[in-house]
Amino acid sequence: MDGIKYVVFTDKSIRLLGKNQYTSNVESGSTRTEIKHWVELFFGVKVIAMNSHRLPGKGRRMGPIMGHTMHYRRMIITLQPGYSIPPLRKKRT
Repeated sequence: MDGIKYVVFTDKSIRLLGKNQYTSNVESGSTRTEIKHWVELFFGVKVIAMNSHRLPGKGRRMGPIMGHTMHYRRMIITLQPGYSIPPLRKKRT
């Protein structure tokens, strides 16, 4: 599970939960087949589709020097009906 960094909670990703789609940021060097294998193995679910896009790093300034953060990849994972990822379905108290 080293490839998956963290789950993304934005307005769009919360809307996609109703369609059984989960959004997470992953390592930029990992492939789609690796991520699919990790999700199926770790969570015990069946993945039917995966969409990914690479997001550019953001600019950061430290005094007169302009730098940037590293780019990263975001995956939208679609699960078969009847499956869900348990940590995301629990209600907060």
